[in-house]
Amino acid sequence: MSFQLVIAEKPSVARSIATVIGADEKQNGYWQGDGYLVSWCIGHLVSFAEAGQYDEKYCNWKYEDLPILPQPWQFIVPDEKKQQFEIVRSLLNRPDVDSVTAATDAGREGELIFRFVYQMAGCTKPVKRLWISSMEDAAIREGFANLRPDSDYDALYQSALCRAKADWLVGINATRLFSVLYHKTLTVGRVQTPTLKMLVDRDAKILRFQKEKYYTVGIQSGSLKAGSGRIASMDEADTLKNACAGASAICSSVKREKKTEQPPKLYDLTTLQREANRLFGFTAKQTLDYAQQLYEKKLLTYPRTDSQYLTEDMGQTAQHLVSDLLGLLPFAQGLALTAEVGRVLNSKKVSDHHAIIPTSEFAKQGFTGLAESECKLLNLVCSKLLCAIAAPHEYETVTAVFSCAGNEFTAKGKTVLVPGWKEIDQRFRSTLKADGEEETETLNTLPELTEGQSYSVVSDISEHFTSPPKAYTEDTLLSAMERAGAEDMPENAERKGLGTPATRAAILEKLVQMGFVQRKGKQLVPTKDGINLAVVLPESLTSPALTAEWDNPLTETAKGNADADEFMAEIEAQVRRLVKTYSCISADKQNLFQSERVIIGKCPRCGENVYEGKKNFYCGNRSCQFVMWKNDRFFEQPKQAFTPKIAAALLKNGKAQVKALYSEKSGKTYDATVLLADTGGKFVNYRVERNE
Repeated sequence: MSFQLVIAEKPSVARSIATVIGADEKQNGYWQGDGYLVSWCIGHLVSFAEAGQYDEKYCNWKYEDLPILPQPWQFIVPDEKKQQFEIVRSLLNRPDVDSVTAATDAGREGELIFRFVYQMAGCTKPVKRLWISSMEDAAIREGFANLRPDSDYDALYQSALCRAKADWLVGINATRLFSVLYHKTLTVGRVQTPTLKMLVDRDAKILRFQKEKYYTVGIQSGSLKAGSGRIASMDEADTLKNACAGASAICSSVKREKKTEQPPKLYDLTTLQREANRLFGFTAKQTLDYAQQLYEKKLLTYPRTDSQYLTEDMGQTAQHLVSDLLGLLPFAQGLALTAEVGRVLNSKKVSDHHAIIPTSEFAKQGFTGLAESECKLLNLVCSKLLCAIAAPHEYETVTAVFSCAGNEFTAKGKTVLVPGWKEIDQRFRSTLKADGEEETETLNTLPELTEGQSYSVVSDISEHFTSPPKAYTEDTLLSAMERAGAEDMPENAERKGLGTPATRAAILEKLVQMGFVQRKGKQLVPTKDGINLAVVLPESLTSPALTAEWDNPLTETAKGNADADEFMAEIEAQVRRLVKTYSCISADKQNLFQSERVIIGKCPRCGENVYEGKKNFYCGNRSCQFVMWKNDRFFEQPKQAFTPKIAAALLKNGKAQVKALYSEKSGKTYDATVLLADTGGKFVNYRVERNE
């Protein structure tokens, strides 16, 4: 009997596929049954080799060893993944396996994961590709009925390989180059560095901002209020207010406009991450993680998508889904909705995967057994689908201009004519707890107005201040990453911006983890090291426009319209130029990233400053031998941490009050005064006097 081997990206996905295709016998590292073997990777089973594997000299970071340009590229299996790799390799090479199905995630990264394993295992058997956008049973069955030759995805693989190699080359060489120059590990990345620069530029704008005061004069007659434009000085505002007091205002013009606000598009990953951040405070990574969990539970379609449309053959599916959701969602009860599904169908605007929508499995199952975070995200996706197929929102605006004391005053009003999709949106938002700071729109309905009408008015003055630019949140930063460099890109460029929907969350997390960015509530703010790094790096590494340029040839490579070798040659040339240009820096700049030393007190021997180190408190005068060790047995035996506070007291007063010292003899704790008994020798001594 011969078998078809199916390789998924994760154990949970492998289990779902195995259940549908009848491979229900659990083996060690795979499932078997009905002519199938189903195994899995654990993310990247095979990775690029570390630099040190090419040559031992690369284990140390030195300027003279740069640039590092692997030829040929080498690959490794990380130790913690060797066991599963060996299982997959033995299955690929089993004589009774005559064909292989790549069932890793249907996207660029998934293609790379599968190909690396297939090649490292030395397999040459024919491969078919499973390409699905949902983990539902019906979608898996349909996917297996329509397997395509994996060679159809060669161009996608080449694009993925180019991107991964380019990221390795720029990351390894730029990180080592600037770390060596500045004597501190400075991680540089093709996407993360321009993202950091955007945060630093915004921070600088906020710091440079000068608050300006201005005034407005308001006139009022009953419920009717109108305001002047900005007035720079209080005197000028006061003069106008006094001129209007008791005067008449004439309505000089009334302008009415009917406006239509079209329904929003469906979610791609970035817009989902942005709104979940704004409404729930989820980070981009949390949103992706929750969406991935829901995808694996068959309740949500594939999340790593950059499309906001469904394919044209999905009309019927979407129609049924909407009917089911109207009965299932509490906020949609009693909603009169004529579903215009055609508006969200456009096959030309769907590349790898369609927009994110709930599945029919969710419509059957509902929210049972889901975590609160998963429920929130599903509710958000459901409300977006209902909004997207609802009627447009129609309203009328009224702008009235009044003349009073030789000045113009404006009143604005708005009346809703057809609520349309906004009714659904408001119903959904009213169910939210106060997670976000969403402002509900206040409607101002003006009374009936006619031109030439006269009003007696009272007047007042309001004081205002200009607002600084706002710090980025994940919502606004994701939006800025998506648009970065767009104005410098050719009009027909398909993908603009920094990173991809699937990678942006990880980039933000890495910047925080490396200490270049910190979260302050919802805000993302650069740290001192982050600001310094963005300032010292060349424009070729920090410019969103230059980085965004990469994505166009990579997208063209994925379509088979560009040469991967040409792209890689240009990247290597860039790396060579970078290393050559930055060979040395001035001495004062070399200390830019050195952490500021904390002064604890004055040295009792020489009077110089004593600083806190990782393991000790030491004198800053190199010829002086004074040092107090944090792990001194005098403090370790009574189980007392030798804190900077104790060290400071000893240096200032020669003694420190210490509570709860532990006595090994009695097994009890006691309070005492610790005395500094320094005799000038190699080690500092201490004495203890119990407090009676």
